[in-house]
Amino acid sequence: MTYPNRNYFLLLFFIGVFVLKSQENPEANALVNGNPESQGISEKRLERIDGMFQEAIENKEIPGAVALVARNGKIVYYKAFGVADHTTKSKFRPSSIFRIASQTKAITSTAVMMLWEEGKFKLDDPISKWIPEFKNPKILDSLHQDGSYTTHPAKNEITIRHLLTHTSGLGYGQIDGDKRFTQIYEDVGIVDLFTTDDVTVGENIKKLAVLPLHHEPGSKFYYGEGLDVLGYFVEIISGMPFDQFLKSRLFNPLGMEDTFFYLPKSKHNRLVPVQTKENGNWIKYPTTFYNPDYPKEGSQTYFSGGAGLVSTALDYTKFLQMYLNKGVFNGHRILSRKTIELIMSHQVENLWANDGKYYGLAFSIVNEQGKSIGGMGSPDTFDWGGYFNTKYFADPKENLIGVLMKQTYDIGADSTTEKFLQLVYQAIND
Repeated sequence: MTYPNRNYFLLLFFIGVFVLKSQENPEANALVNGNPESQGISEKRLERIDGMFQEAIENKEIPGAVALVARNGKIVYYKAFGVADHTTKSKFRPSSIFRIASQTKAITSTAVMMLWEEGKFKLDDPISKWIPEFKNPKILDSLHQDGSYTTHPAKNEITIRHLLTHTSGLGYGQIDGDKRFTQIYEDVGIVDLFTTDDVTVGENIKKLAVLPLHHEPGSKFYYGEGLDVLGYFVEIISGMPFDQFLKSRLFNPLGMEDTFFYLPKSKHNRLVPVQTKENGNWIKYPTTFYNPDYPKEGSQTYFSGGAGLVSTALDYTKFLQMYLNKGVFNGHRILSRKTIELIMSHQVENLWANDGKYYGLAFSIVNEQGKSIGGMGSPDTFDWGGYFNTKYFADPKENLIGVLMKQTYDIGADSTTEKFLQLVYQAIND
């Protein structure tokens, strides 16, 4: 009789150790499908989500959606509902690709903090150190009928922290609440969100930098183009185009295979159109100050750090799971645990008037008051959404993620986002 040699037993030993380590460190593994009951989620109660979406579609509240729920790194719910394109009658699928708009912001913030970890800069450094056009900022006093305006000097310079927290004083042009800035930005051709034109983010930001601000940097929370500035900042610090930095340093390590600024032709058929209502019927949203088909048309040279990415529910869940795993996912460390603690800390004092939440360096975050209000999740749950009706939340206490992808604009009342969050939490049964 022959017996296996010593090397054979050593091989079995090391395989066993690897398997045990993998089980001990599930955060090192990719997301996998899981049985809801094994993760403390009632499968029967999850079915209420199905009914909610079906009712909303029948009532023409939404044309459809893709929803994903994960707990403990296991996908316990991943379904698609409704018709994605009423022209072709194609349906939403779990693999559908969506314009995630402002969900891009947290990804850009993550890129900034990855470089911060390398000691490239301090959060309270002035951005003018790298983009000199931002030196000596001015604040708008009045706009005249001929398009000219008066300003006064700001006391402080815009810092990287201001840009991360929407306290820089920069506006948002076409979607700005102050229409004076809509005109000022339009007069010089500022790109607000995304574009099919032949322009780069650097060109746009240098024009933006010399325009007046809404307010003194650091004094108010005002939603604006700060994350687009930071996308350009990442290019300067890293020496790489922003899309290449994200692909090599974030998307590839996390396995986010369907997240891009501009889609490869092989994936065009998975991008769902933006829909709106006309006479009670669903139609494709028309071209306005932007072309809704920017991800697959035009020059494809503008990498908007504030609104430009497209992605899937699964890809974005991988990104959020990395945060729940304290910076690790798919065997790669993206951020340290301490950096994530900083990102989740209260950054804007009382500047952001949102009952039940505060703002960190990348997300809005539920506080104790939010827990008491209800419908927001546990304290420390972080979330945000996008211009085309997308939304996500991640709850560190429950190790729970919910991602809801719709693709609509200007459709009136839509209660499915709030109901989705409520129905996810009511399904917890451990």
